[in-house]
Amino acid sequence: MKNLALLLLFFTVSLYSQNDILKTQPSNNRGSVQIDTLKKPSITLYKIYNIAKDTTYVDTTLSIQKEYKFNYLRKDNFGLLAFSNEGQTYNTLDFNLQSKSNSVNFGFNAKHFAYQEVQDINYYEVPTPLTDLYYKSVMTQGQNLDAFLTVNTKPNLNLFIGYKGLRSNGKFINNLSSTGNFKIGGTYFTLNKKYNLNFHLTSQDITNQENGGIVNKENFESGDAPFTQRERLKVFFEDATSLLKGSRYFINQSYNLSQSAESSSLVFHQFNYEYKQFFYDQSIANDRFGTSFKNVISDNSKLKTLSNTVGYSFQNINYGNITFSGQHINYNSYYSNVVYNSNGTISVPNQIKDNLIFAKASYQKQFNSFLFTGSYNQSIDGSGIRDLLLNAKYNFTDQTKISVSYLQNASLPNLNYTLLQSSYANYNWFNSFKNEQTHTLLANLETPFVNLVFNAKNLSNHLYFANTATNSEELLIKPFQYSENINYVSLEANKEFKYKKWAFDNRFLFQQVDQNNPIINVPDLLFRSTVYYTDFVFKNAMEIQIGLSGQYFTSYFANNYNPVLGEFYVQNITKIGNFPLMDFFINAKVRQTRFFIKAEHFNSSFTGYNYYSAPDYPYRDFIVRFGLVWNFFL
Repeated sequence: MKNLALLLLFFTVSLYSQNDILKTQPSNNRGSVQIDTLKKPSITLYKIYNIAKDTTYVDTTLSIQKEYKFNYLRKDNFGLLAFSNEGQTYNTLDFNLQSKSNSVNFGFNAKHFAYQEVQDINYYEVPTPLTDLYYKSVMTQGQNLDAFLTVNTKPNLNLFIGYKGLRSNGKFINNLSSTGNFKIGGTYFTLNKKYNLNFHLTSQDITNQENGGIVNKENFESGDAPFTQRERLKVFFEDATSLLKGSRYFINQSYNLSQSAESSSLVFHQFNYEYKQFFYDQSIANDRFGTSFKNVISDNSKLKTLSNTVGYSFQNINYGNITFSGQHINYNSYYSNVVYNSNGTISVPNQIKDNLIFAKASYQKQFNSFLFTGSYNQSIDGSGIRDLLLNAKYNFTDQTKISVSYLQNASLPNLNYTLLQSSYANYNWFNSFKNEQTHTLLANLETPFVNLVFNAKNLSNHLYFANTATNSEELLIKPFQYSENINYVSLEANKEFKYKKWAFDNRFLFQQVDQNNPIINVPDLLFRSTVYYTDFVFKNAMEIQIGLSGQYFTSYFANNYNPVLGEFYVQNITKIGNFPLMDFFINAKVRQTRFFIKAEHFNSSFTGYNYYSAPDYPYRDFIVRFGLVWNFFL
């Protein structure tokens, strides 16, 4: 806390110094920005860009997309089904959201929805200090606050600091969520723009009390008192907690060797060190997970990764952009003990570690309205990892575009499929699985009439978790690899229709899976429709937005959640779905402040209490929540 106070003091001093510094503002190799200190800078000068250098700017408008993004993840969560309490996990309805990198993956995927990876960290360039404050009420006894500040202390130095904190007690027994995401970083470039640096540091913790779901679904679905008071419902555990912790140090730097109007070349280096831990604690071992080595459960999985990437990039107006790079990754996934067989030999070691070496090449070229992009990443250490991307995009007009991509991926199994140790005897294994392979064809069509996204996947060596218990009261989860091919296809359509002050926004997703065994289970149809009215009031001082939004997905055998693993597992006994989710909202904007109030799932009491996020976990009851997003520019 002392270091954090010093950082905040440093940023505060910077606010006072910036007015004298930013009279002429270089724009990070995009020219220079002249700023009249007596006038407010244009909103388009507040730039945001990611690690891939894709640039946007601060948007303070009141739109339906802002309504969709006003949630814990702060992004449109279409295709994700939240659990009952804020800060818990999500069940994935849209299979396209289940992506993984071709590098080293820790696993424990159900705990990573709110974990900020390298690609989730943005960098900034601002003419004056910019602050973003997000607040939203939670279920009971707690708040959700996301505070962020960025400032250019010098024309060529930007710094940012942010903290996202949540505490929500939840409606059910042993249901508390408490999370924290801290980040600090910035951008620096030399005045001659030869050297450019992006860096950040993160420290994150995601804590959830784990109750294992409700025991008697009949009590929940009856809608009778006293079970409408959710704390009266019996849950499987009252003493279990999971925690995902992580810290990261990241540096991305480049040096321009040459630059002219027609061509440029640079060398670059990327450094990434990350340490993750997943804890599962339970004060008394529970028979639901089988026998245990100890009466008190205290599991701790750890992973350290160190990555270095170096490369060379050449860009020419005639030949396009060509990049070559090499990457080295050292990883170590480890535990404190080993597990022995009855004959005294080691059955489960305490670590797996390795070195991965990659060679990568990419090419990009713009031909008038046609853009071609290709990249290939191949391991040269014998691990068999590869990643191929081919993309072609053509702009017929500003409003009509088509993009077609082919992706081929061969990735290592997540580490918790290969090695796991737990105080529960059944949750210990050491496996040697093949690399998962995916072939994907993706087509995206944007028109003034409708936007379409077509996705076809072929999966082989697919990994999944399943319950091996013959007793319905037990959860003896094990990892498996499916040897046959799985074919998945989806078609998504979205379009907003406007008439005067009214608007009607729609998004539909259709999915089908061809497989001999039910390994990948998804709803056939998922859609969201929103009708809303927008106007100005109080002599145009306030903009308001009033609307009704509904979501629906067909019933299917949804994956269930296992807290010991922090993962979802395949089950084919219980279906969920076929229930509507209706929200009524009133939003308003005054200058750069947007206010939100929403009656969430207001139909819960009259459309039936059969709504679940997973087979053992009910979805949220009706609740009224409110909050705001405040951007201010000093």
